[in-house]
Amino acid sequence: MSDAIERIEALPIWHGSIAIEPLHGGLSNESYTVADAGRRFVVRLGRDFPFHHVSREREVMTARAAFAAGLAPEVVYAEPGLMVSAFVEGRTFGEDDVRADLDRVADLVRGFHETMAAHVSGPGFMFWPFHVIRDYAHTLRKGGSRFTPDLEGYVELANAMEEVQPSLPIRFAHNDLLPANFLDDGKRLWLIDFEYAGFSTAMFDLAGIASNAGFDAEMDARLLDRYFGASNTPELRRGHAAMKCASLLREAMWSMVSELYLEAPGVDYEAYTQENLERLAEALDRYRSAYSGS
Repeated sequence: MSDAIERIEALPIWHGSIAIEPLHGGLSNESYTVADAGRRFVVRLGRDFPFHHVSREREVMTARAAFAAGLAPEVVYAEPGLMVSAFVEGRTFGEDDVRADLDRVADLVRGFHETMAAHVSGPGFMFWPFHVIRDYAHTLRKGGSRFTPDLEGYVELANAMEEVQPSLPIRFAHNDLLPANFLDDGKRLWLIDFEYAGFSTAMFDLAGIASNAGFDAEMDARLLDRYFGASNTPELRRGHAAMKCASLLREAMWSMVSELYLEAPGVDYEAYTQENLERLAEALDRYRSAYSGS
């Protein structure tokens, strides 16, 4: 931490004496709040994670594009491995908040999908969760993961969930819609954390909202109706149910890979893996109960 503090103190953007505080809650990055000349900022430090397909250069580009689209805080400074953004005075969402504010969450994410392509730049990046799962399986085998005996089954499950995905337009998506990536300033919602953003379909984001916030079947239906309106169909509902399983499998395997390659203060990756595997088992039971005969 001392090296990070020294690096933050040496940044050329400050106007005088600054106050630095750790910002807790991240699963893989180191973040701090900085008070300077009457303003507050978030300093986010992190290296590239090839095993997670994370490029910090692409993350900064996306954060700037999201600000240009009016959806995220302003990036005021960046250098390799470090990004400084304006601090949003507001509340970080939890699962209950997402469930209670479903309509605004769905509208914000649809706005992200509809506007971001006009603002992003550079080489296109495709985030396809089923490829990510298959690549995680390769990484886990090479790393000697404790889950190696289970990997073939995980890949088979991903393949089955991929087969029932409906055809949807390609959109620029967030792809990491944990509740904590929504902020409420009392007037509007903001999105943050764009490590995994890239071109995909809307379905992974919609599944991420639902699976990460513990939606039940009624809330799933409300989310899809809000996002798709009259275009909602049984095919979309099945695809969403399958993608919820894929979302939880991907999150569990993200944590399995992190067990091998990451350390973050206060983060228990083994417990996080188990939590997501339990959620996956529940979602898969619901999926199979609803669609095993179709």
